[in-house]
Amino acid sequence: MNGKTHFGFEQVNETEKARKVADVFDSVAPSYDLMNDLMSAGMHRAWKAFTVALAGIRAGERVLDVASGSGDLARVFARQVGAAGEVWLTDINRAMLARGRDRLLDEGRALPLAQCDAENLPFPADYFDCVSVAFGLRNMTHKERALAEMRRVMKPGARLLVLEFSRVWQPLTRVYDWYSFTVLPWLGSRFAGDADSYRYLAESIRVHPDQAQLKTLMEQAGFERVEYFNLSAGVVALHRAYKI
Repeated sequence: MNGKTHFGFEQVNETEKARKVADVFDSVAPSYDLMNDLMSAGMHRAWKAFTVALAGIRAGERVLDVASGSGDLARVFARQVGAAGEVWLTDINRAMLARGRDRLLDEGRALPLAQCDAENLPFPADYFDCVSVAFGLRNMTHKERALAEMRRVMKPGARLLVLEFSRVWQPLTRVYDWYSFTVLPWLGSRFAGDADSYRYLAESIRVHPDQAQLKTLMEQAGFERVEYFNLSAGVVALHRAYKI
């Protein structure tokens, strides 16, 4: 029997959520990069640069980028691991995975990729030196299963980086809510022709675990030395953890 889960503020059957999330990203894929710049005033680039810095990727390592989207993290990791390393792009959404693939091909770089569910990764255990997921975890139906799968494919000593929207500093809540539920849907309507998808994205942030809750969820999945870094007053948080 299927349980209920969040799709933004709406309660839906678990089997429905994957389809609804797929519809959102099918819709936003063509304007994904433009909207990232508009929504964050370009700050997403700094958040991802911080993630790359803390990942500490070295030449020859194997890296898995989950929910790769348009491949911003994977393209940097690929430069860092060099010819002896390996970087995989994965995404459950074909349109987003194709966008990441095409952007990398435009730069003359072909990386291995797999369309797959993060809750059932098609990789052997103890394989990767680093796993990353940027702005994808909150869209997963069973976050605990996805985290357990990420841990399974990591080598002992490997690190996990989770970059995700989180809980903003409390004094900024009113302004942030106005921006999220008024400005974001307007931007989505004006530049992507889709206000509803961006309203969902704003709602999905509000029902995602906050910084401390996500830390606990990662610990329950078996990760150790879990820490988080608030960025832009908590609009975004980067969690880093290890498989010991």
